[in-house]
Amino acid sequence: MSKEGGIFVATCLVTLALHGNSTLKGKRSVLNRVKSRVRNEFNVSVSEVAAQDRLQTAVLGLAAIGGDRAYLQGLMDKAVRFIGGISAAEIADAQVSIERAGGHAFV
Repeated sequence: MSKEGGIFVATCLVTLALHGNSTLKGKRSVLNRVKSRVRNEFNVSVSEVAAQDRLQTAVLGLAAIGGDRAYLQGLMDKAVRFIGGISAAEIADAQVSIERAGGHAFV
């Protein structure tokens, strides 16, 4: 556990360039493969969150919660590198944010 304690929420926006894609079916096929592999490898939530109407661009949102900020940062960094290694998708941008969840007491 982090010395800071508490619960942290990690989010990541990954913008992908899908070069050569010309149909929504092709985009959906690539994204379903990427999302499935990321979920299975890293146990994070992942969804397409923007650019749904653009055939050669996709924006995926990843999210995870935990008690250790450094672990979450590493998890998101590894997930981004993993996505970058999938040949059908090139990372155009990736932004990671880790925030402390509101100061609620949990019982």
